[in-house]
Amino acid sequence: MKTALIFFFAVLSEVTATTALKFSEGFTKLTPSLIVVVGYGLSFYLLALSLKIIPLGTAYALWSGIGIVLTVIVGAVLWHEQMDWARIIGIALIIGGILVINLFSKVTTQ
Repeated sequence: MKTALIFFFAVLSEVTATTALKFSEGFTKLTPSLIVVVGYGLSFYLLALSLKIIPLGTAYALWSGIGIVLTVIVGAVLWHEQMDWARIIGIALIIGGILVINLFSKVTTQ
């Protein structure tokens, strides 16, 4: 459970950093730029801690997949980015992959 919580915060800090990247306007705004650096640093640190238990391939697939889905949601909410059928299908496939890994993978943790 502790590893899952650490992993959750790794994903959350990555999404926060990516969101701040948009707000930084090419690193021309100080506060969002600092959030980017701290957020990515924290995300990688927490991901590294998670890798003590979660297999590398599984962790990276979940970290990036969940991050993509949450970032698309943030883009839709904050910047009203449009969702066409290709984006919806792509996101559905990512979510499907996340579910397959979590529900059916028999890879054991260390």
